[in-house]
Amino acid sequence: MFILQKISQLLSSKASWFVIATAVFTFFVPGAFHWVSGYTQTVILGVIMLTMGLTLTTNDFKVLFSRPGDIFIGACAQFTIMPLVAWSLTRIFNLDTPMAIGIILVGCCPGGVSSNIMSFLCKGDVAFSVGMTTASTLLAPIVTPLLVLWLAGQSVDVDAVGMFINILIVTIIPVTIGFFLNLWLGSRQQFKSIQSVMPGVSVICLACIVGGVISAVHNQLIANGLTMLLLTFGVVFCHNTIGYLLGFLTGTLFKFNTAKKRTISIEVGMQNAGLATNLATNFFMATNPLAVVPCAISCAWHSISGTILAGIFMRFGKNQAENSSEQTASSQQVEN
Repeated sequence: MFILQKISQLLSSKASWFVIATAVFTFFVPGAFHWVSGYTQTVILGVIMLTMGLTLTTNDFKVLFSRPGDIFIGACAQFTIMPLVAWSLTRIFNLDTPMAIGIILVGCCPGGVSSNIMSFLCKGDVAFSVGMTTASTLLAPIVTPLLVLWLAGQSVDVDAVGMFINILIVTIIPVTIGFFLNLWLGSRQQFKSIQSVMPGVSVICLACIVGGVISAVHNQLIANGLTMLLLTFGVVFCHNTIGYLLGFLTGTLFKFNTAKKRTISIEVGMQNAGLATNLATNFFMATNPLAVVPCAISCAWHSISGTILAGIFMRFGKNQAENSSEQTASSQQVEN
């Protein structure tokens, strides 16, 4: 168990690079992850959401009711900023239908699980972060299909009911199971040991999903070449970065403190791209196979950019603290 815990810690700290390495490996060995498709992919995503549920306690749900104003603002920002930015980018970049579907799916999904880790690293409001992720995940079965239908329904047939059922199965049910397992068994040392290795399991599962996507669209990627990949990454980069900026501005507008502004920035910008990948595979692969490409790129990039942003927040906070200390010291010298 000790070895497994160390491996889990390593995978968690290097999650982005592990996912990227898996994507590169799969590009050259596309058959390695052919098995990750259909129900298998759904089960893998369910395991990721189960790991989220295993971290939830009754206190996390109390946050939803003790801070309804903050959570409401965060949820509204999550489900308005990212979908509308995604739709706008499809027009600005004049994306074809598959790419447009992919980026809209990412924009309409709830916040990513790893956003809680990023909030912790940058000294954000972790309780607020968990509350936002929980709220957006609970709302996703209804809100995500409706948003996709509204923003992409004119371009392609959208099975909103099917999406509702799918999101319910791969998010709400696993999260609920994880929560009750934590509630009933959380005090047992053996269960705590299992919890400690779950972050690594989550990273491996995410890498498998990305690998499965690369395997599925490998031939299309070869046919469309580097230009398509660079364009897709450019759109994903803009979508993610604008989300961070507008999330921070939202916090500023509502006069949040520094910790909460950092948190809402990360929560809005980082999406559950794994869920978007699953939806693209299950509902659009047959007619628009390249729709999964923006989702897969988002899986890797959101983790990388979240780590970078957390580092920037940390550096900025450190500089502010140093400047404040210098000013205090100068004031004391003047007084003396």
